[in-house]
Amino acid sequence: METALTALVGVRHPVVQTGMGWVAGPRLVSATANAGALGILASATMTLDHLREAVREVKSRTDAPFGVNLRADAGDAGDRVRIIVEEGVRVASFALAPSRELIAELKEAGVVVVPSVGARRHAEKVAAWGADAVIVQGGEGGGHTGEVATSVLLPQVVDAVDIPVVAAGGFHDGRGLVAALAYGAAGIAMGTRFLLTSDSTVPDAVKARYLAATVKDVTVTTAVDGMPHRMLRTELVETLERAGRTRTLARAVRRAAGFRRLSGLTWSRMVRDGLAMKHGRDLTWSQVLLAANTPMLLRSSMVDGRTDLGVMASGQVAGVIDDLPSCEELIARVMREARETLDRLADLGVSLPD
Repeated sequence: METALTALVGVRHPVVQTGMGWVAGPRLVSATANAGALGILASATMTLDHLREAVREVKSRTDAPFGVNLRADAGDAGDRVRIIVEEGVRVASFALAPSRELIAELKEAGVVVVPSVGARRHAEKVAAWGADAVIVQGGEGGGHTGEVATSVLLPQVVDAVDIPVVAAGGFHDGRGLVAALAYGAAGIAMGTRFLLTSDSTVPDAVKARYLAATVKDVTVTTAVDGMPHRMLRTELVETLERAGRTRTLARAVRRAAGFRRLSGLTWSRMVRDGLAMKHGRDLTWSQVLLAANTPMLLRSSMVDGRTDLGVMASGQVAGVIDDLPSCEELIARVMREARETLDRLADLGVSLPD
């Protein structure tokens, strides 16, 4: 299936695996790439040296195009961009809108720039700055999310920009791909669906928790870092929502110290990164620290398997996923379902009056 997305990035199928922290590592990204879709390596939880090593590991596992996701507001974003350029990565994706200067630097080096956005105005801004495509995530998506459903947000963005639009939030099968194409998208991006594959390195106990979840077990809370965050409702989430400021601040400091040791960041850099995530919101100091060390909360679940100590970002689709295919099996299934859906529509023979 050829679309503007496949032509732009050089993949066989219009499907993107999103850059999930602690989840989208070399194994998952290379498996996605080898299956013909676009894998995105998550770099926000990596040191610069680790990022370069991870990129080289992906390249050793596949000859197919792949991308790297980074935070545009990170203090070392420029250094990460230079690694992407030096290592010949095909695509740079951003969790937040990158600056005009970063976009220009990447495009000059021949890197395809694909920011993720959650509002029409953000898509218009990055398109005007030279972005090659955008991933637009509706409120059904996991992690930090907005209030507008994909079915409402997606056509707004498609109508607003002249670059390829990739739909995210609520997708897990071939029917969703066809629906996104009908809205005018050039493909779909999926996070939770790729997390729940056999190629994902997330511990089995954590995957089991996702598979057991119903749609109602996926919630949106601001208790973690002051911003709307879609995740599985767990004991930790309920504790954070009940906790007072003093207890929350103490917990945030302990976790921030752990992430500082892992990442090599200084306290001042962590606080600056936390403040950068405020985006004009009135956050408490505990929330600023939690914003800075949210990766540590994710690591507890996604790496250590401690569902009691970590948060589990999740799209609503977790409630309808019940298996763990390989990336190759998943992509093949999605494309088969898409073709079957298109054939079904053609067989309807529906015609509208002039």
